[in-house]
Amino acid sequence: MTEQRPVPGTIDVTRPNVARMYDYYLGGKDNFAVDRQAAERVLAAAPHTPALARQNRAFLERAVRYLGERGVGQFLDIGAGLPTRRNVHEVVRDAVPGGRVVYVDNDPVVLSHGRALLDGAVDAGYVAGDVRRPADLLAEAGLDLSRPVGLLLLAVLHCVPDEEDPWAAVRELRDALAPGSHLVLSHITDAELSASARAGADVYRKASSTMTLRDRDAITRFFDGFTVVEPGVVPLPDWRPTEAVREDLPTWFLCGVGRKD
Repeated sequence: MTEQRPVPGTIDVTRPNVARMYDYYLGGKDNFAVDRQAAERVLAAAPHTPALARQNRAFLERAVRYLGERGVGQFLDIGAGLPTRRNVHEVVRDAVPGGRVVYVDNDPVVLSHGRALLDGAVDAGYVAGDVRRPADLLAEAGLDLSRPVGLLLLAVLHCVPDEEDPWAAVRELRDALAPGSHLVLSHITDAELSASARAGADVYRKASSTMTLRDRDAITRFFDGFTVVEPGVVPLPDWRPTEAVREDLPTWFLCGVGRKD
């Protein structure tokens, strides 16, 4: 059973939080009753959700290693979520000696736990920011924008509705980055979603962030101005797999990596 955590005064525990629900799927303890209840409603409709969350983390690790092999030494993880198994900075420490990671989130629980985890670290840190405000986010991150950056947008852009134009936010981030920078992205797609899975997605619309389902063309548009590397925009397990792909899981997420030339 997940242990109950003290409730900081600045945290809303009356409304489900997407980051804390994701933590619950991954077996974490940084969540509250309202998050667990919402997550269980999602699981009732879409029982594969925890496996898909693990696939997303595995893709992230493979992509970070790929970038490290190509000389990328700075990583900006936007919408990073709560610290979990094999965090980006741990992968970077193994794959990119001297690398640096800046995690960005707008959730006080994420920031509190992340900063506690990284207390004293010189190669990683958490800053407050929102993907919808790229200029503020980049100023807070303090990266050397004259050098390549790995821009990590994992399962975050579907939390930004069309009317807030997430494509414009990605363009602004892209334009600020040096050549040799890479975009690493994953996004839920509307393909193959059953009626029950769509009901699970509806739970998120009552949580701290909405969820916008997009088709392949809309997701691929995020890579405008980047050269998409092989194998292209594909389901999570199909991006340069290092182990056998489970055929029993639905392909609800698309992912890809693009290079700024």
